[in-house]
Amino acid sequence: MTESSTLEDGAQYVTLGIDRDVFAVNVDKVREILDVRPVTRIPYAPSFMLGMIDVRGRSVPVIDLRTKLGLPAVEATEHTRIIVLDIETGERTLTMGILADRVFEVTSLDGKDIEAPPDVGIQWRSDYIQGIGRRADSFVIIFDLRNLFSSEEAALIIPASAPAPSHPEV
Repeated sequence: MTESSTLEDGAQYVTLGIDRDVFAVNVDKVREILDVRPVTRIPYAPSFMLGMIDVRGRSVPVIDLRTKLGLPAVEATEHTRIIVLDIETGERTLTMGILADRVFEVTSLDGKDIEAPPDVGIQWRSDYIQGIGRRADSFVIIFDLRNLFSSEEAALIIPASAPAPSHPEV
């Protein structure tokens, strides 16, 4: 693991479910956890960006974590939640929501029980993973939020000075 992704002993994590897998984000990055609410779509946004929600008077982009991870989108259920996160990307902090199939609990994971992402002999997007924790007989994949929402995702909104995308003639 790199120095920027050092894990602390006994750190607290919010565990969440996507499909059959359990993931975790550091509780210090979680602003709040919300029930699903209507999302306003944004034209020309990447497929994994659901749109924007209002959180206490602030516009917050929402990412479909399933789609971001290469899984098919599914309808929201009574367990689906939006986790609002503060993510440090370089010199600024972004507030983003991630749509998760369910949220389980806040739990602590000891650094000695957390391993680096596995080396599988081929190149794959393991930069999203800060570490792999163990809870009972299962694994918890700890997201590296900075890499999950790298600069390419941080540029989801077209700057005001950029030209508008061209539209095909109808």
